[in-house]
Amino acid sequence: MKASTSKSAAAKKAANKIRNKPVGKKSAPKPIVSTGYWLVKSEPDVFSYEMLKAKGAKGEPWTGVRNFLARNNMRAMSVGDLAFFYHSNIGKEIVGICRVIAPAHPDPEDCTGTWECVDVEAVADLPKPVTLQNVKDNPKLAKMSLVTSMRLSVQQVTADEWAEVCRMASFDPKGVHQISPGVKEHKRGARVHRPKRTSPYLSRPIRC
Repeated sequence: MKASTSKSAAAKKAANKIRNKPVGKKSAPKPIVSTGYWLVKSEPDVFSYEMLKAKGAKGEPWTGVRNFLARNNMRAMSVGDLAFFYHSNIGKEIVGICRVIAPAHPDPEDCTGTWECVDVEAVADLPKPVTLQNVKDNPKLAKMSLVTSMRLSVQQVTADEWAEVCRMASFDPKGVHQISPGVKEHKRGARVHRPKRTSPYLSRPIRC
């Protein structure tokens, strides 16, 4: 009986310690710091790189993103940042390079006020498209988001990953400037809010 009482007292003491243990504050999520390089995905049968090229210098708003991390990645973009254009679903390959020409602003296809988009323009075709399998087979790209976070539609790319993919594509990255001629440069992370406007691609599927 003594042993049982002692055991019970010890258990109560331990339980009190757990209950009274101070709870640490939740750490705030780390802000996304842009490397200046990204990758964006689109289904080519709905909106392909050729369609973006047809838009010319006016570009196209990257609408339909409905994933918070992808949205936050766009918020971290600055005018002049470059992005690989990846054909998802069909082809599954990086086919070209586009450039951010307007920072994050409200998605004209969203009526909740939650989602945003950037505007992009096509700047260069890749001489040799780089497939998803090519990326997976390259040990230098083992940590690339295209491999580790395949479902994310707007991904950050490191400078080393950018250079390696360009090498695989037989493309000289020095030929693409980060700031488009005639586009006013914004501070990194600056955001411009625009009024809603209609888009000809309202039927475009939601990007995750």
